[in-house]
Amino acid sequence: MTAAGALAGLRVPDELSAREPAEERGSGRDDVRLMVSRGTRVSHHAFRELAGQLRAGDVLVVNTSATLPAAVDGRIGTEAVVVHFSTRGDGGRWAVELRRPDGSGTTLPRAGGPPGASVRLPGGGLLVLGEPLAAGADRLWWSTVSVDVPGLLARYGRPIRYGYTRRDRPAEAYQTVFALPSPDGSGSAEMPSAGRPFTPELVALLVSRGVQFAPLTLHTGVASAEAHEPPYPERFEVPASTAWLVNAAKAAGGRVVAVGTTAVRALESAADPSGVVAPAGGWTDLVVTPRRGVRVVDGLLTGLHEPAASHLLMLAAVAGERALARAYAEALRRRYLWHEFGDVHLILPAEDPHTVDC
Repeated sequence: MTAAGALAGLRVPDELSAREPAEERGSGRDDVRLMVSRGTRVSHHAFRELAGQLRAGDVLVVNTSATLPAAVDGRIGTEAVVVHFSTRGDGGRWAVELRRPDGSGTTLPRAGGPPGASVRLPGGGLLVLGEPLAAGADRLWWSTVSVDVPGLLARYGRPIRYGYTRRDRPAEAYQTVFALPSPDGSGSAEMPSAGRPFTPELVALLVSRGVQFAPLTLHTGVASAEAHEPPYPERFEVPASTAWLVNAAKAAGGRVVAVGTTAVRALESAADPSGVVAPAGGWTDLVVTPRRGVRVVDGLLTGLHEPAASHLLMLAAVAGERALARAYAEALRRRYLWHEFGDVHLILPAEDPHTVDC
């Protein structure tokens, strides 16, 4: 599933993968570049200049899900595996992905299952596979675990790492300034990375200029690094205070800008067909596409996604396919960095006479 033919031939060179966090490349988390799209008009900035791209009355919707140290070593018989804990289900079950260690600290794909297979976990715990999370797919499986998973992850887990990064890093490198612990130990298997460049100082500056922040929670599962599957159902919560703030901003002419595709999915899941947001929570299986469109979100701050990623459908729904193709061509030409430690892209409405370029 891709965002349409406009990006079909796009290729991202390996050297444009961000291999380390911004603070290791430069002066801090906010030392990344910011590409701004308003329709097909594209401009280039530093992320520290974000306040100049927004205006008083805008609302930034942020995901407060904390990133779990979701990767744990295990064994099925004599086979070494890495267990990625993806999503906490009902009744204490967990959706998991099994991978093969590649000897360099990252992993390779492994077929899931078989049903009933037992995975020995560190500390003596046992994980038993049940059935695939979705019919016809075998990457993610429901499982039962004999031990408390949040405790297991706190003691033995590490953040999920992909092959384009250079080494393992502590959990703090994968938390955003908005992250809050969940009472039941739930969290995101992968970082809601659009929020990573924010610092407390930048948040304070934005608030001082009249930009408001609206929190919600969506616990993101393990993405498919190879197959680019559509997103699976995920847990979310949009609190009453956020619903009120978003509706009030829309009524007053303010713009609602989601920080990350996770914020879009949660917020749009809580909206009625007219775009009014109500408090909501539970599971969402919403997939935002150009055909479905967006009902609440006016803009989106997001990272740069692989050409085959299903997230591009959501970006096309917000920006339009022609504008998205123009922005990605510019990102390649300017050698922006991809992935969770990379540069960011702000999509705003095409006509925006109030914004002053920095």
